[in-house]
Amino acid sequence: MIGDFEQQRVKLSTGVELDVVDVGPRDAPALVFLHGFPESHRTWRFQLPHFANRFRCIAPDQRGYRGSSKPQDAESYTPDKLIADIFALADALGIGTFTIVGHDWGGAIAWGVALGGQPGGLHPGWGGRVTRAVIANAPHPAIFQRLLLANSEQRAASQYIRTFRDPASDAIIEEHGIAGILAHAFADRVPSGGIQPPDEIARLLKDWEDRDACRAMINWYRGSPMAVPAMDEPYAEPPAAPFPKLTIPTLVVWALDDVALPACNLDGMEELVPHVSIVKVPGCGHFVPWEAPDAVNAAMDDFLGNG
Repeated sequence: MIGDFEQQRVKLSTGVELDVVDVGPRDAPALVFLHGFPESHRTWRFQLPHFANRFRCIAPDQRGYRGSSKPQDAESYTPDKLIADIFALADALGIGTFTIVGHDWGGAIAWGVALGGQPGGLHPGWGGRVTRAVIANAPHPAIFQRLLLANSEQRAASQYIRTFRDPASDAIIEEHGIAGILAHAFADRVPSGGIQPPDEIARLLKDWEDRDACRAMINWYRGSPMAVPAMDEPYAEPPAAPFPKLTIPTLVVWALDDVALPACNLDGMEELVPHVSIVKVPGCGHFVPWEAPDAVNAAMDDFLGNG
């Protein structure tokens, strides 16, 4: 069992305040860890102690989660705002350049942070600040959108997003919180892989008692422009469109038993991310940072070296 991490409250120029873990030497290279849905900084509870001896490890509870600011409108959770939070956090902590690390929704934002902040990146004010990226079971945005339009396996696996976005789900959220909407959305599929230990389940259930947090967490899905067609909508390859390449060194860790994100998300990765290293983790479900922490830590050790 890993105990609580000390957090500090950090006020960002984007107008929100985040609770943030900040451990490791202040003058060491920085790793910024982004958790996904429906978790918290504790997604990284096995990584933070492992890397804090030689890196400055930053792990926020992102906007909408736990004690961090929880605006209630979906517009506050568009990807541009979530990405801007990360650069604002680095600014607030006096961090110039950093490696971005993300899982699930945190990985989706990490892709955007990396594309915006790589040398010559999409955002002129951020270019050159992101030196490396580590992505765990979070699809590349271009690959994911193509799969949703053209691939029946991924479209079927993503129908839960339509449930999360459906206004009819609001009553379930009010009555039963995140646990209720998860049961509703995944009623016909039992997630594979590891189960949280009792102390971690207790922490999550306590976090999910806050209905403002529950609504905010769902707003990550409602604020996203990603199109998720219904199963009976036509399948078609999207028209070819240029997508910027991610040219910084990138590690993609992919657990192969992920019911929401099948391994077809790796197809074509090398074309979009020329300097990618892919590490597959068999026999592991979606939550690879804590289901297979040794594999994740070893892959990151090999990728990051000593800094």
